[in-house]
Amino acid sequence: MKPFLERLALPDGASWATLNRRLDGEIPFQWHHHPEFELTMTLNSRGQRFIGDHIGNYDDGDLVLVGPNLPHSWCSAAKVEETAPHVALVMWFLPQWAAPIGGVFTELRAVAAMLERARTGLKFSDTAAAEARPLIEALFGLPPDERLIQLLRVLALLSRDAGAEPLASPLAVAADQPANRGRIDRVLDHVHRRYAEKLSLEALADIAALSPSGLHRLFLRHTGQSVTGYLARLRIGAACALLSGGDRPIATIAADVGYDSLANFNRQFKAQRAVTPRQYRQRFRVGG
Repeated sequence: MKPFLERLALPDGASWATLNRRLDGEIPFQWHHHPEFELTMTLNSRGQRFIGDHIGNYDDGDLVLVGPNLPHSWCSAAKVEETAPHVALVMWFLPQWAAPIGGVFTELRAVAAMLERARTGLKFSDTAAAEARPLIEALFGLPPDERLIQLLRVLALLSRDAGAEPLASPLAVAADQPANRGRIDRVLDHVHRRYAEKLSLEALADIAALSPSGLHRLFLRHTGQSVTGYLARLRIGAACALLSGGDRPIATIAADVGYDSLANFNRQFKAQRAVTPRQYRQRFRVGG
């Protein structure tokens, strides 16, 4: 299954959409993208989030803003309270909002700047997410006009979050031919699902119905990096999630994310994170 283009239907009398998603079983991996910004708060759930080439752990109260056409998915591992459902409070709004917000409403220029930063995804700090949570929860019960004002309150609050963290590496946001969008989507879906396996450029080129050099150019245009660079970032991101979430041996984690050589894993990890896997785990545990 390739990452599908999700087409959102706006409700009558509204310029944006919301979803109060409640799942008793699990939040399934559904790799998709859409032209709208997406602000998602995840409640009573723990697992992993996939945004572009980012993989990270999420927990109760996680709050993320995803940019237009940036492929993403959540995948739950457990609930916080077993008798209650997984909850995703989702807000979608058009990228066209950014220009008037920053150009007409001077007071909201910080919001426009945040939306620009969010084109590759933003994870908000726990403090900002906790402050925004009651506003977001109340938003879903308001009439359309008050709901819009409440969303602007939330965005203004989040625009002041100095602890917001970028997630994915830069992805091209320019429009592309549909055939090329389909090609890159098929390859990204395959890479995200099988990043721990041996993936050759030739096999990925076959999936895209391109030559290896053609896939290389397409990949650079869409992701700003080579296939091998993207794959390495994805593997190290998965390793970070495993290192911060348990006590499994580092050699086992290296193998689980696709590295046959522990030495190579350590080199790649330090090149991307500027610390060794052992130092990363230790810093995470002490809160640094």
